[in-house]
Amino acid sequence: MAKRDYYDVLGIQKGASADEIKKAYRSKAKEFHPDRNADNPDAETKFKEANEAYEVLKDGDKKAAYDRYGHAAFEGGMGGGGPRGGHPGQQGDFASAFSDVFDDLFGDFMGQRGGAGAGGGRSRAARGSDLRYNLRVSLEEAFSGLQKTINVPTSVACDGCDGSGAEGGAEPATCPTCSGMGKVRAQQGFFTVERTCPTCSGLGQIIKNPCKSCGGNGRVHKDRSLAVNIPAGVETGTRIRLSGEGEAGMRGGPAGDLYIFIEVEPHAIFEREASNLFCRVPVSMATAALGGDIEVPTIDGGRSRVKIPSGSQSGRQMRLRSKGMPALRGGGAGDMFIELAVETPVNLTSRQKEILREFEDLSEDNNPESKSFFSSVKNFWDSMKG
Repeated sequence: MAKRDYYDVLGIQKGASADEIKKAYRSKAKEFHPDRNADNPDAETKFKEANEAYEVLKDGDKKAAYDRYGHAAFEGGMGGGGPRGGHPGQQGDFASAFSDVFDDLFGDFMGQRGGAGAGGGRSRAARGSDLRYNLRVSLEEAFSGLQKTINVPTSVACDGCDGSGAEGGAEPATCPTCSGMGKVRAQQGFFTVERTCPTCSGLGQIIKNPCKSCGGNGRVHKDRSLAVNIPAGVETGTRIRLSGEGEAGMRGGPAGDLYIFIEVEPHAIFEREASNLFCRVPVSMATAALGGDIEVPTIDGGRSRVKIPSGSQSGRQMRLRSKGMPALRGGGAGDMFIELAVETPVNLTSRQKEILREFEDLSEDNNPESKSFFSSVKNFWDSMKG
């Protein structure tokens, strides 16, 4: 059976560009892929036919030979005129073609597709890792904001090789195992299995003469001192990102980022809920009963005067507006809530006890119902004793 013209197989004109050839091949490969055509016995044949056509037309030398001699360019009788010898439909070429369609079909999902001018290789540079730094601040520091200097153990670019990893700043060489791809493929029947190249660890290039300072990594470990601006209003869990302050990239790659996680230390007086502050304030029994003014501490280091109404009980809350924490992204400040804790006097003098007893008697005289209640209780206990 005569072979079909390769251009007809892919449905393109003879003068089609490389992009048009690739696009047509991808379309045919998806259309006739055996996994998508289980009920079509001719699909596998057309799939292989498309692979064979693409294997020739994607290669500049093979395409030129095919355009000049047709299918005869790859027959054994061509002698030295045939490119690279052998038939494009052999097992090795089919595996190569299948690898191409594998990349085309799944490369977008695996993040491996490169530009047309990339030479088939991966970039030798790899981005550095992101770093995390836990920073503890006091509640007062979280209120006012501050600039703090931190020491971060990290990896920085090697000065001996300027981050290239090669002695004297020489350029790395293409990895011979993966030809710069960073991955190697193994054919297992109809499928191609891809894994990271063991020689270059996926970088696509190797260092023939590694830098003595960094061992070819292009970076060395070092403690860095950084000045960090902590904005007012931060709270536990606030994350601050410093772009490019993470680990240096491998072999000249871009640096990662540094993430600072804030933890606000517990305070001896104040408790915090979002931008509001809460505290308990002791009040004497006399002040709670008669009313009066007291001074309470505030988070800014000052004091505020608060008027206590007469007859105040323990647990009563009073609100001081805008005396809380500032909002992290603007919008004013929270409030401060004080909770009264009425104190019972201790270590009374004889005179103080006498005054309190007189106060109790006066309270009973002013409240007959209360006096009657306590008399009933006294009579009950007297009868129990009898």
